[in-house]
Amino acid sequence: MNIADPLWLVVAGLSGLFSLYSAGHALLNKRNPRSALGWVAVCLALHPAAGAILYWLFGVNRIHTRAQRWQQRGQWALDQHIREFYQVQRTEMPAGLKNDVAALLAVSDRVTHRPLVGGNRVTILHNGEEAYPAMLAAIQAARRSVYLCSYIFNTDDTGKKFIDALSAAAARGVDARVLVDGLGALYSLSPAPGRLRKAGVRAAWFLPMTKGIHINLRNHRKLLVIDTATGFTGGMNISDRHLAMDTTNPRRMNDLHFQVDGPAAMQMEEVFLEDWRFATDEAEPSSPPPRPAAAGDAWCRGISDGPNHDSETLHWIIIGAISTARSRIRIMTPYFLPESPLISALTAAAFRGVTVEIILPRQSDLPHVAWAAQALLWQLLQHDIEVSYQPPPFVHTKCLLIDGRYAIVGSSNLDPRSLRLNFEFNLEIYDDRTIAGLERHFEAARRRSRPITLAEADARPLPIKLRDATAKLFVPYL
Repeated sequence: MNIADPLWLVVAGLSGLFSLYSAGHALLNKRNPRSALGWVAVCLALHPAAGAILYWLFGVNRIHTRAQRWQQRGQWALDQHIREFYQVQRTEMPAGLKNDVAALLAVSDRVTHRPLVGGNRVTILHNGEEAYPAMLAAIQAARRSVYLCSYIFNTDDTGKKFIDALSAAAARGVDARVLVDGLGALYSLSPAPGRLRKAGVRAAWFLPMTKGIHINLRNHRKLLVIDTATGFTGGMNISDRHLAMDTTNPRRMNDLHFQVDGPAAMQMEEVFLEDWRFATDEAEPSSPPPRPAAAGDAWCRGISDGPNHDSETLHWIIIGAISTARSRIRIMTPYFLPESPLISALTAAAFRGVTVEIILPRQSDLPHVAWAAQALLWQLLQHDIEVSYQPPPFVHTKCLLIDGRYAIVGSSNLDPRSLRLNFEFNLEIYDDRTIAGLERHFEAARRRSRPITLAEADARPLPIKLRDATAKLFVPYL
């Protein structure tokens, strides 16, 4: 096309303005300076239309404002009923516990809209062999409601068992609803939502690809809530991959899930119904659910986090927990891409004399994430923070333990995607029995793991170092 063509000049001018506008938007709205710089460069360096289009497709959280508006009007109609219940709970908290965890409570109270609630019983479930039978039995015993949210819901043998149980629940009049992430559902050739609907279960997609390209902003939560009284959460999706005893499956993984009986299940139901309304625009139940009865001595708090929150809720809770540690910090996670604030918090804890132990999988299902992690570990190893690798099969467990008295478990990994881009659900736990069980699990994993030394990290061949360093450049997006 002739560059003197008036139409070409108009198109070029509009493209340039679009590119400048997009770069300015990134400059003003991106909190992370490196991310802002990267997107400004993309907008200005690539062909104007290409760079700007990439930014608006992948660099902008387009649901942030919409989700905030929805959340403000949709912290559902039962909010007053729930708040009254929570106020009673807080007044019953033992004074000794309040004093012991005052600093942690102050952080969590400030950045969440849910209080710590007592009267819970937490059961640790190892792998699908323990978790799935308990979940299916709970669905079969449901009398009023079954709410299930999963990032992945495969239609393999495990998925079929859940579809059958959910269909049977719906057939006997139980309000059975299933929410599956729009990207995670595509892990199956025959996506679960369609099969569930045919089986009579109300099923919905969370941000399906038919409504726009949202590679980020995925619903990574794993929730099952039965009759507002029993909840399940943790790291497990609905998939045969979590059957760790099946040695014939090369993709099997080890993981933990948690059954929570008591008032904390109400918080899980809140989160599910908020997500359901977001995905379907359907109103919540018009009548309050029954208040769950006390079932144990554990104090818990549900932490929902996502790109619709002004503050990075879990990020601040983790930093706050680490800063209050007195003797020991233990971290187990499948994906570990710590950004500068987390590295600084862990290093400062080590400087205070706190023992910091981190266990990662030696074999990752996402090699590029493991490469980037290897490029970051020296910053911890040089300050005597212990990092160990667990042998295969792949370990998907996510857990943070502080001083043997506090735990965070759930769906979040310690990477920017979980802490900033995904919708996640985690659980704070104050309970000696549960945390002792998690400490035993950590100790057993540590015994079979191999520590990595700073000398070993430095001795990687140059091609491996270059590969890892290249992967590190993409940490904000991995």
